[in-house]
Amino acid sequence: MTRAWKSLITQPLALLALTATSIALWAAWLGWDQHRDVHPDGSTTGPYEPWQVIGLVLTLLLPVCWAAYHRHFLAAILGTPIGLAIASFYDWSDDDSGLFVIGVGLVVAGSLVASLVVTALVGTMFGSEGDLERGSYGTGHR
Repeated sequence: MTRAWKSLITQPLALLALTATSIALWAAWLGWDQHRDVHPDGSTTGPYEPWQVIGLVLTLLLPVCWAAYHRHFLAAILGTPIGLAIASFYDWSDDDSGLFVIGVGLVVAGSLVASLVVTALVGTMFGSEGDLERGSYGTGHR
């Protein structure tokens, strides 16, 4: 199988894998916590605790770094925001005010920026090593 055909197959699969992984990680870290905490003064917080969001972000780093290292840049950049958009939309869509759409937009924007930064860092840090492994370093071919 030529490299071009292999890329046509692996790129969409990587995007699908990152999207599915993001949805699963959202469910694991945030999907089970659906109630707000009411404090004695009547104020509410939640439904998520900071440790849940931090855990989600840290575990999402691994698949994004993996995809970027293996040169699935489109999947690394778009997989997580697409997955988090689907998960947050599904999780928050029962909000009667309709403001959940703003929250979904903020999740997508934040995860897109974070994915871009992580992909750029991994791509620049490991770009030449990936070329060495593929045997194309210094030949002008990619």
